[in-house]
Amino acid sequence: MQEIKKALFVKSSAQMADCPEPNLPEYAFIGRSNVGKSSLINLLTQQNHLAKISTKPGKTQLINHFLIDEAWYLVDLPGYGWAKVSKTEKAKWKKMVNEYFEQRQNLYNVFLLVDSRHEPLQIDLEFMQWLGENGIPFSIVFTKTDKQGKTKTQQNLAAYKRVLRKQWDELPPIFATSTVTGEGKSDLLQYIRDINNSVKN
Repeated sequence: MQEIKKALFVKSSAQMADCPEPNLPEYAFIGRSNVGKSSLINLLTQQNHLAKISTKPGKTQLINHFLIDEAWYLVDLPGYGWAKVSKTEKAKWKKMVNEYFEQRQNLYNVFLLVDSRHEPLQIDLEFMQWLGENGIPFSIVFTKTDKQGKTKTQQNLAAYKRVLRKQWDELPPIFATSTVTGEGKSDLLQYIRDINNSVKN
């Protein structure tokens, strides 16, 4: 498996218009607060401190761009859910993220992170529905699979699939990951490379 060789922080943007030039394929990572997003980004890039990890939800508040192997952008977006910030601040984040999703021309896929320990949560399902309704390509990335037995993980993934099949004719790609065991890392990177290769061709 080919690893990421170089990952550089480019900039943080408070609005979509401030993002880097849309001249490379872009992949965004988002999920509920404390879902393990920063840890997963650090696993993928093999850098322990590229994305800031915090036990306090709501650490990521801007659109953060990282240049990967000088070929594509990894984008770290603010989490949604129970971060303890004001309603005004939450509304500002939502507007920023929605504009990014709806207007960013070089966004090829959104990786929506979901905690594998939980059964389907309405907040995650609603976000998936919004992405689908707006024609934004996304994949579901289940995190923290090491925190429970494989059987429990499979049960929760199956529960999500059952709910989604009620609304979707075709399910989005689904990945199971662990930043402790490294599960899913190669699958995610290969998925990104496959898309990049299809774009080149």
